[in-house]
Amino acid sequence: MRKKVLFLALCPICTFAGELDEVSDTTVAKQFDVDEVTVVGFKQDALGREAQSVTSLSSAFIRQAEMTSIKDVGYTVPNFYIPEYGTRQNSPVFVRGVGAKTNGPTVGFYIDGVPHMERSAFDDDLFDITALEVLRGPQGTLYGRNCIGGIINAYTRSPFEFQGTRVKIGYGRYNDMVVNAYHYNKVNDKLGFAINGSYHHNDGYFRNAFDDSKIDKFNEGFLRGRVFFKPTERWTITADVSYRNSDQGGYPYATYDAETGKTGEINYNRYSSYFRQLTTAGLNVRYEGDKFSFNSQTAYQYIDDHMAIDQDFMPKDLYWVNQSVRQNIFSEELTLKSTTDSRYQWMVGAFLFSDSYNKSLYTTYIAQDYCTPKFYDSPTTGLSVYHQSSLQIVGGLKAQVGLRFDYEHAKEDYTAYRTAAWVTTLGNPVDIYNSKLNFTQFTPKFTLEYLTADNQFVYASVTRGYKTGGFNSTFQQDDERTFDPEYNWNYEVGAKTSWLNHALQAELTLFYVDWRHQQITQTIPGVGNITRNAGHSDSKGVELAMTVRPILPLTFRLSYGYTYARFLDYKRSETVDYTGMMLPLVPRHTLSLRGSYTVLPQNSTISKLVFSAGLSGMGKIYWNEDNAVNQPFYALLDAKVSATMGLVTWEVWGKNLTNTDYLTYYFKSSAGYGQQGRPVSFGTSLVFNF
Repeated sequence: MRKKVLFLALCPICTFAGELDEVSDTTVAKQFDVDEVTVVGFKQDALGREAQSVTSLSSAFIRQAEMTSIKDVGYTVPNFYIPEYGTRQNSPVFVRGVGAKTNGPTVGFYIDGVPHMERSAFDDDLFDITALEVLRGPQGTLYGRNCIGGIINAYTRSPFEFQGTRVKIGYGRYNDMVVNAYHYNKVNDKLGFAINGSYHHNDGYFRNAFDDSKIDKFNEGFLRGRVFFKPTERWTITADVSYRNSDQGGYPYATYDAETGKTGEINYNRYSSYFRQLTTAGLNVRYEGDKFSFNSQTAYQYIDDHMAIDQDFMPKDLYWVNQSVRQNIFSEELTLKSTTDSRYQWMVGAFLFSDSYNKSLYTTYIAQDYCTPKFYDSPTTGLSVYHQSSLQIVGGLKAQVGLRFDYEHAKEDYTAYRTAAWVTTLGNPVDIYNSKLNFTQFTPKFTLEYLTADNQFVYASVTRGYKTGGFNSTFQQDDERTFDPEYNWNYEVGAKTSWLNHALQAELTLFYVDWRHQQITQTIPGVGNITRNAGHSDSKGVELAMTVRPILPLTFRLSYGYTYARFLDYKRSETVDYTGMMLPLVPRHTLSLRGSYTVLPQNSTISKLVFSAGLSGMGKIYWNEDNAVNQPFYALLDAKVSATMGLVTWEVWGKNLTNTDYLTYYFKSSAGYGQQGRPVSFGTSLVFNF
């Protein structure tokens, strides 16, 4: 079946003729297979031109790379890192060195326009994702709260443009079992619906030497339903509800000798776990007019998670932590933008949210026979308004100015107790704390771009990023109960080009980030994580992405990022000075090289063969502010082969085929502890398309 590729003025895509069922996609430029993907980002430029560094992945690329989790994106996008450690609750995102381990994300995450505002809701699977784009650099002007590092936008299909059913059944090493399915149906020209669901089980990758059990077993179920209604040609209403249940072990932390680089055994006596229930609902109302368009996005998310962790990570019974968090997050966003052919274009919007956050934290000091139950009631509300103006000055020269104002009110009611270990009666509190915080902020953005007559694109931008302050869950003294907001200025220049009749596409970006009052999370043994503000940091680097198609069925994709991020002024105490040290959890280099080759056999039961392989690498990564321990650069090799026979596709894949030994996380507690990366794994699957 011949497919059509939508030509974008910014980054022209080579339109392949022939009988290809899937056009080779690109991570450099956006391309949309009309039969497979419709990107509906309302805030995107009408011509597909973004004056910023963007990586876009199609579903074909996601499948070829066997990307199953949002954390896999970190091995594909330059200067983008999600350390994989602990459990699904731990999903910090670092972009160009900007990130945070705790206390709210620094990157916004949206699925079909519905915001996932809490990082514990980030770690999602990618089975039904049709397109995934990562916008690097602050996006606070249009996207708002805590988007100081960037944005992840994920999109799925619409039954008005795609109808069909897909079922995937997979099995891999470590008893990894996966079942995924979706169905898109167009009832008539006004009504359609979509349902999808999945189940995933894994016995676990790591063993606990204490009892020889698997420590990180995993079970998850997911179900999502959507209804699409078009009362008229200009109006579209979409209702969306989903439920995800995750039940896993975790925290495979073992002692790590920094001098020898050797990881010891995982060896602790109590089974640690994480249980998450995530319910998300959205209602989108969109109007497409001749002079303006309107978008309303209503969203609700309920997060109920429970963590239990043997926090001493030893066979001795020393510390045991139970934590429960319940959040009800409601948000509403209204956006209006012009759609005329005028040289001047505008966009205005308003966003409000309410986050009801309740946490209970029980730390049991077993050897001392006491427990410290702590309770947090921390509601937060916010309101923001924003505007963006664009003016086509002359020819291909265009200027854009944006401004957003945010107001946020946070409150915390904190009560702490001290009881005998394992006693349910609380008694009288030992500490009560009630406080309120108010934050206001302006986040402007300025861009200048130029599109040449042969569609080569260059731009420069200056953007302010902002992340709100908040309350610490643990503290040692009164001045550590709260932490201040952080903000940065991102200076960026870039070029997006296409050569040799689109057989070579390239994107190059240079950036500098000036970062003030950076929020640094430090682990205090026996206490927990405390966030403090550093004085001044900066980050600078380069991003390169290329797609090369020397012949029609062969595609090579390269992405490379370099980040040099350091503390310019950070005195933790009178005796400890980290000024001049490199920022932790920031890979100096990120590299991805992937090739794919498609064969269409003639007169064969096999209608299509796809061979793909990729090499991904990152490092050096410093784990702490003192830069005492680091992970050197490492590389992972993966490969996949798929054969399509009519309605059935058979896939065989392998990850970390060289069985590379590396750390995904390191921290200091009673000793140095690290988590190893996953060892070599492989599997197979059958995919049925109807």
